[in-house]
Formats: sequence, C-alpha cells, structure tokens
Amino acid sequence: MTSPDQHDRNSAAIISDLEQYFIDISIRCPYELPHTATYHQALFHSLNPKTMGDFLGRGYRRNGNCVYAMHCRTCRSCVPIRLLPARFRPNRNQRRVLKKNSDVSVGIAPLSMSEENLELLDRFLRDRFPATRNSAEEYYSGFFLSTITRCFEIRYRVADTLMGVAVVDADDCWLNAVYFFFDPRRSRRSPGTFNILYLIDFCRRNGFEYLYLGYQIEEVGAMNYKARFKPHQLLVNGTWKASADRSHGS
Repeated sequence: MTSPDQHDRNSAAIISDLEQYFIDISIRCPYELPHTATYHQALFHSLNPKTMGDFLGRGYRRNGNCVYAMHCRTCRSCVPIRLLPARFRPNRNQRRVLKKNSDVSVGIAPLSMSEENLELLDRFLRDRFPATRNSAEEYYSGFFLSTITRCFEIRYRVADTLMGVAVVDADDCWLNAVYFFFDPRRSRRSPGTFNILYLIDFCRRNGFEYLYLGYQIEEVGAMNYKARFKPHQLLVNGTWKASADRSHGS
C-alpha cells in the first residue's frame, strides 16, 4: 500500500514529467480586471483520473481537454478554492435557500447538447455576458466536453421546466465544478448557492473528500460568493490553507 508521502512524491514526479507539454498564453483578463491574464496550459487526449485529481489539487482547472492554471505576472486575484463536504455546515441564509428550493427535482445525466440545454445556456449567456458572442454550442463543444476525465450533468427542474444545469467532473474522491448555468428568470431562488449546496450533499452521499469550486476572486462579485461556504480552503503559495490562514497580499 502506498503511503501518503510516497503518493505525493509519485504525483509530483508525474506532474513534473507533464510540464514539458505546457505553454503560456497571454490574453485580456476574462474577469475584466486591469491586468493581462496568462494561462499556463496544455492539451491532453486522456489523463489518468488520479493525475487529473493531482492537477486539481495543485490549483489547475479544465477547459475541454485543456488543463490550465493562472500564471499572471502582475495579478494574484485568482485563488483556487475547495470545500471539505464532510465538514460543511450551512449558515442561516443557505438554509433559507434550501427551503426556497425544496420543490426542485434533481437528475443526473450524461453531458448532452440537447435543444433544451442549449436554449437555457443561450438565455443565460445573453443575460450574464451580453458583450460576448459565445454560443451555447461553443461552450459545450469547446469547454464542457472532455475525454480526459469523467464528466456529467446535474439538472435542476421546477415541475417539468429546466431551471439550471451543473457540469461536473468526478473521480473516487473528488468532484470538480466545471460550470453552472441557469434560467435568469429564476434568480430570486439563488440558484448558484443552491447548486453548491446540492453538490456538497452529492459529495457526502458518494464519499467524495473534496469539492473543487474553481477560483475565488475577491474583486469579482460573480466569483466571491464561494467564500460564503465554510469552512473552505484556499491554495496559497502551493499549500491548501483554511481561509483564516490566508495572509494579506498572498
């Protein structure tokens, strides 16, 4: 049986070997911060699920078959965040969100570019990102679909109407929240909060140790709500730390 220390050494060696495939690409910040964003990224046809988990544990994210991390030279705002579902306790507002959505039914399904899904995603993109020209088809084919890890959808319905869809990756001990889109007309239900609450419960029922939520960005309202789920951990200088341990300016 491999010890935790031996696993860490093996993991570090594998990630180091794969580093040769990574390149840096700089573009305008997608979160509209006044900095140039630098993606440290590589394309893979397939990855061992444990290797994908090791990448997530080092703060990497997935976009289609692309694995990336932010290596921005003048900004450190994108901080990876993860939850330990077994330790989570909802606050008062989160309990209200659960009650407000008690009539929501949930289904698990393979990733699907169905007409229903595409229509909902297009409505979400037009409402939340009106300045962009990205289509729902582009999001599915270029962002969601992947052969490097096991991905699927969690669909939320009110009666027979689709309210939201969570795209997630999973292995034996982790769940990765890739993307969530919802009907903007249902915003009063706080669907983003409800989605994370459901993912936490899903992790507990399936024995997943970690729930990766992507980046916590204090300056971006659409991203900083994740910090309200406590306790959580932030990846600071290569080490996962309880949120209270994050030093100023890190």
